[in-house]
Amino acid sequence: MFDFFDVLIPFLLIHIIFDFYLQSNQWVEAKKKYTYRSTELYFHSLLHGVGLLIPAVALGIDWRSTAFLVATIAVSHFIIDLWKVRARNGDKFSYFIIDQTLHVSVLTVIAFHMANGVTIDTLLQHEKFSDGVMVVFAYLLILKPTSIVIGCVLKKYPISSTSNDTSNSGLIAGGELIGYLERALILTFTLVGSYAAVGFVLAAKSIFRFGELNKSNDRSMTEYVLIGSLISVVITTLVGTLMSLGLNVTIK
Repeated sequence: MFDFFDVLIPFLLIHIIFDFYLQSNQWVEAKKKYTYRSTELYFHSLLHGVGLLIPAVALGIDWRSTAFLVATIAVSHFIIDLWKVRARNGDKFSYFIIDQTLHVSVLTVIAFHMANGVTIDTLLQHEKFSDGVMVVFAYLLILKPTSIVIGCVLKKYPISSTSNDTSNSGLIAGGELIGYLERALILTFTLVGSYAAVGFVLAAKSIFRFGELNKSNDRSMTEYVLIGSLISVVITTLVGTLMSLGLNVTIK
């Protein structure tokens, strides 16, 4: 039997190498075009299974478990990839996330099965489990819920109707995505105590925003963007600080 992470990490490493670095764009296009008739799909899935022979041999896994591992990964990878290439909107980012989540889940279940003395109860009772839940909660809180709060506040401060400039409309939902990335970075830097990096993120965003707002003669647009940015920063900083205090108390 083996330690859970000693098994999972090499498995994930092989997955990343074979799924991203050893799969050409020609293979991807062939899978989309021919689906289950694509030889690239079969070869790619088989390579994933065979590739796991490397960590299996290195870890000293017995041949029965190794054969089961290779077969399970090859078959599961084929089924998941076939589903994705046959999906109508398989190229969408959401399908990519689902695809990778399924692959990683299969590897996690296998590593969990091979691990020594790992059960659901031991994971739930682990001293770091509550810390992990707090961190995940913090990231979930500063994404969609925070965007909704910012949107509700900004409704009270509508942009002046005299502004008819549409040249800076930007990407659809681009502002929301920028906000997600900004808050994720700020929260990460806050949790690790790198407050100087938080200042760098704010400065970088200010530089890019300054060029956009400098072209606008509408003061309400400037105030609108400034209010949204400050609310975003304040909420994320508060969440990060409270989580940092909570984690320190838990560790002590």
